[in-house]
Order: sequence, then C-alpha cells, then structure tokens
Amino acid sequence: MQTDIDPRNLIGRKAFDRNGTKIGTVDEVYLDDATGVPEWAAIRTGLFSRDAFVPLEPSRLVEGTLHIPFDRGLIKDAPDFGVGRHLSPEQELQLYHHYGLDVGAPPPLPDHDFGRLAGTEDG
Repeated sequence: MQTDIDPRNLIGRKAFDRNGTKIGTVDEVYLDDATGVPEWAAIRTGLFSRDAFVPLEPSRLVEGTLHIPFDRGLIKDAPDFGVGRHLSPEQELQLYHHYGLDVGAPPPLPDHDFGRLAGTEDG
C-alpha cells in the first residue's frame, strides 16, 4: 500500500474487491507493532454484518476508494477476530494464510566458510 497515506484517512472510505464489487466501508486500520505501518483494515461488510479483515499491502487507494485484490467471497470468509482489539501475531498469521500471503521462513544464516579457498588456512 502507499506508505504516505495517513491511516486515519482510510476510515470511512469505500472498499471494492478485485472485480470492482463494493465490499463495504473501512471501519478500522491496524498498524504493525514493530514498524507502525498500516497493515490491516477492518471492512464493515453491511449494516448488520461483521467486519472482515483485509491486508493493506497488496491493496491500493484509487481515487479515494480502497481496492483490494481479492474476491468478495474470500474477503467475507476471512477469520473473524472482532474489532477494537489488538491482533495477535497468531491471528495475523491466520489472516496471511487465509489470503495466501504466507510469511516466508527467515533467511538462512550466512555460511562463514563461504569464499575461503581450500588449503589457505590462516595460521
């Protein structure tokens, strides 16, 4: 997502799925604990419906509306953790898995012997 956007300005904006179908309205924005960057939005999917969490990273703000690159059905089927509370790392992981945005494994540790020529021992 565009990092220069104030997350408070997202609240109340209309949200659309990948096909341009209206999903609802941005109800809340959740920031990453470590970086403070907007990471998730809760979309109110209807007057008496629940909020659906959507990832902001692949989403785009276009002409004042939030466009989420997933189908409406997938968004509406996202795990429901309720709004107004902190998302735990486990809940975030469930959301990443739901959207197929699996968090990769950490990079391997560097090989300290890499680049040293055979037979050239320091001594």
